[in-house]
This record gives sequence, structure tokens and C-alpha cells, in this order.
Amino acid sequence: MAMRMRTYGHRLRALLSNSFSKVEHQSQQLLVSSSPFHSFPTRSFASSNLSSHFESVGFIGLGNMGSRMANNLLKAGYKVTVHDVNCNVMKMYSDMGVSTKQTPFEVAEASEVVITMLPSSSHVLEVYNGPNGLLHGGSLLTPRLLIDSSTIDPQTSRKLSVSVSNCTLKDTKGVSEALALGQSLGITASTLTKIFNCSSARCWSSDSYNPVPGVMPGVPSSRNYSGGFASKLMAKDLNLAAASAEEVGVKSPLTFLAQNIYAEICENGHES
Repeated sequence: MAMRMRTYGHRLRALLSNSFSKVEHQSQQLLVSSSPFHSFPTRSFASSNLSSHFESVGFIGLGNMGSRMANNLLKAGYKVTVHDVNCNVMKMYSDMGVSTKQTPFEVAEASEVVITMLPSSSHVLEVYNGPNGLLHGGSLLTPRLLIDSSTIDPQTSRKLSVSVSNCTLKDTKGVSEALALGQSLGITASTLTKIFNCSSARCWSSDSYNPVPGVMPGVPSSRNYSGGFASKLMAKDLNLAAASAEEVGVKSPLTFLAQNIYAEICENGHES
């Protein structure tokens, strides 16, 4: 989880400091999806109409990963407005002096950029398309950039692409069998290779997130395996990967085996 958080942190900082130059004007909406195994055509924007830096960022979903991502944005000096269904988490941020909103739509009204980090596809659809969702304002929507960092299925991202006017969808994630699977879903091999070379292909499990207790301080293995990425969420991610592979007819035996292992772990009461 530590490596996943650092990777997401680097992506967000790059997006918020550099990639905002791809936003055309106030009414133009851009949707960036970092969900695995799918990509969609991008469109070009005229540089003469671009904003180079945004200051107000909305963040929705303050769980294990989202809270750390939001905290990093606060540390970087961004004006952050947050929302979460957990009232205790909302109170914690309010006590810290962070602006909190009761609905995703209120976050959208207060933000130039909105980032979502949610558990599942259904949560993402509710946050975007629900009665008080991000897109409730229609053409009057304030944010110029919508970033979904949730791990969701390609079909949900396609639904969102229809909902967001003139949106663009990108992909930035891959795993061991993703070269074949990713290319079948429209991701280039060069993009996947770049991702591999700065993440798990370098074997971060041994040099950054060692699974053996006592080897590295601060990682879950040295904390009796507490505070790591929940097994039920890993099972969900594997199910999404397997469904994507089945959709395009790509064989992924390692994913299938990992699915069974994590399903058994969860069935034996070790979901967290």
C-alpha cells in the first residue's frame, strides 16, 4: 500500500502541476480515469486558452488511500474541500480546519478540480450521477478537471465518459499479465512498460514494501500486518481484472489463481 500511495501521490502532483495545461476553458470538462486496463482516445487543446495552475481541489472518498492522498494535497498547499460518507472522518477534517461539504455537488461548486477515490463502481456512479452528485449542475458544473482514481471496471468509465461533456479518458496502471490484456483494451505496450519500470516490475515488494516482519520499519509486516491494503479490496481488484480479461478473450491464469487465493482469505474472515 505504501508504494501504491507514493505512486498515486506522484501522479496527482504531476497532474495538478503540469497536466492542467490540457484544460481548455471554464465550461470544458476533462475526465481523467486511473482505473486499470482501459483507455480512450484523447483530444488536443489549444495552448493559448490554457490555465497552468489550479489552487482549489475537491476530494471525495477519505478511506485508507483517499485520506493520505488528500493529506498530501493539503501539505502541498492546495485549498482542499472534502466529502466522505463517514461522519467521523468529516469531523476530523473539519477539526483540522479543512473545508467539508455534505454532498459531492457542493464539493464541485467549491472546486476547480475534483478527485474521487472510492471503493467500487457503484460508489463512483452514485458520486457522479446521483441526485446530489458531481454532475448535478450539468453544463454549469464548476470543475474543469475531474480525476477518478478509483479502481473500477471499464464499462463504468465509459458510462462516465458519456455523462461528462467533451471528456477525455486516460489510463495509467498495469500488472503482471497486463501487456496482453492492456493492448487488447486499447493501451499501448510502451505506456504499460513505462508503468512497469517505475512500480512493481522493479520488485518493490522486496526493496520498498518487504513482506517479512522486521526487515523494514513502518510497513504492515512490521506492524503485525495491520494498516495494509484490505484483502477484500484486493479481491475486488482481481475480480475486475479477470472480468476485463474474459471480456476480450485474454487468458490470465495467474489472475485466476490469485482470485481463488484472495477469495479463500476473505471467506475465512480475513477481509480487512
